[in-house]
Amino acid sequence: MKLRSRWATQSLLLVGIVSLVMGCQTNVAEQSTSLLATVGDTVDTIQGVKVADPYRFLEAESTETKNWVKAQQLNGNEYLSGIVNKQVIVERITELWDYEKVSAPFEHGNNTFYYRNNGLQAQSTLYVNNKAGVEKIALDPNTFSSDGTVALSGVSVSSDGNMLAYGTSNSGSDWQKWQFIDVDTGKALHDELNWIKFSSAVWDHDNQGVYYARYDKPMGGNILADVNVNQKVYYHKIGTEQSQDTLVYEREQNKDWGFGIEVAEKGDYLLLSISQGTDSRNRFFYKSLEADTDVVELIIDLEAEYHFLGNDKSIFYFKTDLNAPNGKVIAIDVNQSDKRYWNTILPESHDPIRDIAIINDHFVVSYLNEVLGKLSIYSMNGQLKQDVILPGKGNIGGPYGKRSKEYFYYVFNSYVQPKTTYKFDFSTGKSTLFVNPSISFNPDNYVSEQIFYNSKDGTRVPMMISYKKGLTKNGTNPTLLYAYGGFGISLTPRFSPANIALMDLGGVYAVPNLRGGAEYGESWHQAGMLDNKQNVFDDYYAAAEYLIENKYTNPGKLGAYGRSNGGLLMGAALTQRPELFAAVLPAVGVLDMLRFQKFTIGWAWTSEYGSADVAEQFPALMAYSPYHNVSKRDYPATMIMTADHDDRVVPLHSFKFGAMMQAKQQGDAPVIMRIESKAGHGSGKPTSMKIDEFADIYAFLFDSFGLNIPAKMN
Repeated sequence: MKLRSRWATQSLLLVGIVSLVMGCQTNVAEQSTSLLATVGDTVDTIQGVKVADPYRFLEAESTETKNWVKAQQLNGNEYLSGIVNKQVIVERITELWDYEKVSAPFEHGNNTFYYRNNGLQAQSTLYVNNKAGVEKIALDPNTFSSDGTVALSGVSVSSDGNMLAYGTSNSGSDWQKWQFIDVDTGKALHDELNWIKFSSAVWDHDNQGVYYARYDKPMGGNILADVNVNQKVYYHKIGTEQSQDTLVYEREQNKDWGFGIEVAEKGDYLLLSISQGTDSRNRFFYKSLEADTDVVELIIDLEAEYHFLGNDKSIFYFKTDLNAPNGKVIAIDVNQSDKRYWNTILPESHDPIRDIAIINDHFVVSYLNEVLGKLSIYSMNGQLKQDVILPGKGNIGGPYGKRSKEYFYYVFNSYVQPKTTYKFDFSTGKSTLFVNPSISFNPDNYVSEQIFYNSKDGTRVPMMISYKKGLTKNGTNPTLLYAYGGFGISLTPRFSPANIALMDLGGVYAVPNLRGGAEYGESWHQAGMLDNKQNVFDDYYAAAEYLIENKYTNPGKLGAYGRSNGGLLMGAALTQRPELFAAVLPAVGVLDMLRFQKFTIGWAWTSEYGSADVAEQFPALMAYSPYHNVSKRDYPATMIMTADHDDRVVPLHSFKFGAMMQAKQQGDAPVIMRIESKAGHGSGKPTSMKIDEFADIYAFLFDSFGLNIPAKMN
């Protein structure tokens, strides 16, 4: 069936349903446009420029919006369910997903904790193993709700291992509720902490209570869209009501400050890492917990990243990128804190630092070497002791350990090898296999290669390309190009069973490391933010052109997919280079670049994107804002993905962009929306929903490529 016929048929099938939902009559002549949203007349004047916003009404939780969303859900579901043999993909992903997954362990007191999923459980279960080797369930998130949509959002264990604080979120929302249980008895305590976002609960050294950061209860009518500002730090003593909690610190004059909280391993200091939006730079304050003193403003200037690693009494160790974009380790004596007394322990190297921890009185440093993992160990005075021999070329998670321990754990994986946990012992200087997953496929049957290509301005950009052995590079392979490119987030190799299913279908999975990430340090990040954002898009188009020129695929078999900031990238791909792709999938994307700062935590992204409220930043945003750059033209097949409880990138972005795309599409390819219910930005999603989402993505791609899904997969 041709795409145009299929798209028109779906519209016809839904006419009766949509008419009932909308409460109106639709005649035959109107059937093909029955899903189009009403065009409004809203026009804003921004920095002296008149800007039309015809679908502003979709920002409101009105009856009209709800009806439009329901109609779009019906249409999208109908379209996807009509793709022949889609269930075959579901079954293959399910088969690949069904293996036991065990996390790296973490130890507190005499108890060892770890997550385990038997394969297809909606959520992973937290287990505890005591000193006697007795294992039991510490917390089972699968009991939180019948459909798995109430998720575990975080845990914090007291230093003695006897008390467990845990956060939950409903339907993927960023809002968390924190509760407490006794680990030994499993008994739930009555304590409950609410209105928490972007914070954990951090135990004090005596295990009498926790520090946490929260917002005031939203006063507006829409708690999923209201702006979140003025976070405050509190202390909660176990056995008391939240209303009795002690306010530890706030900055009413700096409502855009956010607080990362930590208690030093020896319990002598409360540590506050103070962020401003999503800026990678931070301030750093501390408070003595051994004396009744005020909070000390150690680093007040927003000039660099300062990540606390540990302390020897008044000597604080930090990983920082101050005058070192790839990162270095410094020591600051807080009693003599002027910069001239700061001491560099580990100088900046060619490889950016990704993670670092003090373990067994050593610095254990995880680097990125051309995007691949590297693990090195140094003495506390900065002398290299050894490089850890890794099991292959891939990604390193960790290190996970404590200063007082003689060992640590790390997790290795790649695009074709699942997460495998190793234990490194300082006494032997070697790693041993700790947890090896039992999987239903052979990684040796797949290839994951790294290549480099040149972007539009000549910048060298890496890309990982994965596929099944025996693939012929004849320019006809179905290919998915996934990317992100922002917020200093590095896309290192990571395993997903769903990607193996795509390769089993003869597909190619490609991931370029665009500017805007931190694969090459902070300078790589800055080269893709603010007025440099177009570099990210150009890097992505150059990746697509490489795949085409080197005969992996062609524009008729190339799909584009990205989430969140990557959803913005997809919107740019649609409006700037639609001829490169047969299908584009923007998921939970930031798509209205002129109003994103007006909802929930969107204001925090202005350090990355800029703001239309700033005259000098408006032109760049207007130039690439996907919603404002849709024109009447022939677009590739488009599936815009969002969820009703996404309170990070609120779904109005996708709603408005989807309405605009449907109105402007001049070609035969479909423009549908996939709107999940009881889901959010992505975290906490139950396994079944993840599998269904991947199956819909692959089915939509193959349908858009004009390829048949086989009736059976090996």
